[in-house]
Amino acid sequence: MNVKKVAIASDHAGVEQKAELVKWMRQHDIEVLDLGPETDDRVDYPDFAAKVATSVAGGEAEKGVLICGSGIGMSISANKISGIRAANVTSPEFAVLAREHNDANIVAISARFVPQETNEQILEAFFSTEFAGGRHAGRVDKITDLER
Repeated sequence: MNVKKVAIASDHAGVEQKAELVKWMRQHDIEVLDLGPETDDRVDYPDFAAKVATSVAGGEAEKGVLICGSGIGMSISANKISGIRAANVTSPEFAVLAREHNDANIVAISARFVPQETNEQILEAFFSTEFAGGRHAGRVDKITDLER
């Protein structure tokens, strides 16, 4: 895998999978910045999405991982931070496309609808795939222009 440092966070629905994914990443020699939460007490996902997105946008981590019930709310929240391209991903194939075509820098995954093993495959695909550039670069530039 091409990634050395990842920021990760969840909401209360994703705490259990987050703990397992942190272990999985560390087993693959990825430095993990766990931004919470530590328990499954109810929290607001935008708060944790902002922590990861700010960390990635600021260069503290190369990539980000967000986990909530569906991944949808986390991806919407993270995309409000300038410089972030968060993709809600439910399969390894979509993870590859998010990286190759969109240069996604955060992957948002589902704890309720996607099994742990599939989420590990999603992370492996996301962390191993490079941005293809070429015809996709101009499109990503247009996304960046929308932030201005």
